[in-house]
Order: sequence, then structure tokens, then C-alpha cells
Amino acid sequence: MDEAGAVSRMNIGQSIRSYRLQKGMSQGDIEKRTGLLRCYLSRVENGHTIPSLDTLSKIASAMEISLSQFFSDAGHNNGGKGLPQLSEDELRFLSQIRRYATSLNDSDRKLVLAMVKKMAASSGR
Repeated sequence: MDEAGAVSRMNIGQSIRSYRLQKGMSQGDIEKRTGLLRCYLSRVENGHTIPSLDTLSKIASAMEISLSQFFSDAGHNNGGKGLPQLSEDELRFLSQIRRYATSLNDSDRKLVLAMVKKMAASSGR
């Protein structure tokens, strides 16, 4: 169990570093957006510190990604089946949808999803 915990910490830290670098951000950029110290971010990325979910949420928000991406990426590193890797355009699109979805009621969300399905089916994807 202890070894598995160490693997999870490393994967979360590696995932954070990977997304940060993909976004072209420095630890200082994350520090400015979250208030978390660079030395703390370094410890997280190197697997020396386990961040709380609230802290992970702040980091994800600073990088404009969903919190779940840290965990799905960790699943990929362990050879598990997870979500496919998304392009930058897809990530940006989903981030925009997520931003607006919070103000929609359940009925409107279902309507949006039905429209997306219909559009995807008509485009031959």
C-alpha cells in the first residue's frame, strides 16, 4: 500500500509538471495565479508532498484544465485504460463548455448534449 501511494504521488506530480509544460507555464506562473509557493509546487511535482484536492483544484484552475485530468493521466502512466489524450483545441473547447455549463440547469445541459450529438452525427464523425 505504501509503495502504491508513492506511485500515485509521483504520477500526480508528473502529471502536473507535464500539463504545466504543455501550457508553456513556469512554476512562477502557477505561483502568481494560485498563491502557492514555487518551492511547494516543486515538492509536489517531485513527489515529496501530497497536495489536497483543494490545492489540486487551484492548480488545475490556474492551468485552465479540469481537476480530473490529473487523475486520468495518472491512470495512463499505470497502464490502465483511461480517457484518450486531447488536443489543445479540444482542451480549450471543453474548458469553455465547463465554464458555461455551471450556469445551466439539468434540462438545458441535456439539450446541449443532444445538439452536440446530432451535429457530430451529421458531420460523419
